[in-house]
Amino acid sequence: MASLNTSTFAIGDIHGGLKALQQLLERLDYSDKDSFIFLGDYVDGWSESAQVIQYLIEFSNSYDCIFIKGNHDAWAEQWLRTGDVNQVWYLHGGKETMESYKNFTEDEKLEHLNFFETMKMFHIDEENRLFLHAGFTSMHGVLKEVNQETFYYDRTLWEMALTMDKRIHKDSVLYPNRLKHYNEIYIGHTPTINFKENQPMNAINVWNVDTGAAFTGKLSAINIDTKEVFQSDEVMTFYPEETGRNNISYKNRIINFKRRL
Repeated sequence: MASLNTSTFAIGDIHGGLKALQQLLERLDYSDKDSFIFLGDYVDGWSESAQVIQYLIEFSNSYDCIFIKGNHDAWAEQWLRTGDVNQVWYLHGGKETMESYKNFTEDEKLEHLNFFETMKMFHIDEENRLFLHAGFTSMHGVLKEVNQETFYYDRTLWEMALTMDKRIHKDSVLYPNRLKHYNEIYIGHTPTINFKENQPMNAINVWNVDTGAAFTGKLSAINIDTKEVFQSDEVMTFYPEETGRNNISYKNRIINFKRRL
């Protein structure tokens, strides 16, 4: 068990929202004894993706951090390594990430590439809690997963947990084997705002910490022992002139709202 004097925080998808990340960390009131597990998708969305990566590199020099790789991170990694632009990535935040690197030197880009390359696909702690970006499909657990990309693309784990009949006990033959391997599972990838929830959601033993920071939601962290939730303000309010991954900026939302009054 974790010491009473330490905390471990799981932090959801950041998507280039450096200002929200800084505010969230301030609200955690953390100490140098605490640990941080970031669940992936640090880039793509708001205008400070490269700055988020730089901040996290420097933060990890002082604090105990684990960085999980998300699908957007894999795309950014490919671009930094080869210069090739994945068109799906470009249309889903990649353009903004590329622009955020315009003032970074080649040496700094290489440092960031190394950061992406050393990210973990998943992490299992001493309490048998699993942390990964999206999910997994093997009924035998993550160590038996055939396709590594599943860890940052899969949504079926969350969908299964979300729709599962809570009356089914763990010793039942109907209980999904995927959920039996780990005491708890922490993920991001699928924004809870898709389900009209603005805080992390719990379904069976799965915790979803992606609260839609790339869109209209907040950036969230959860203390994995106490389940206390911490959040930034809505990330779009830090970047009122930008659209993020929305179809309209926060500023224009306000203008349109006032026109309707």
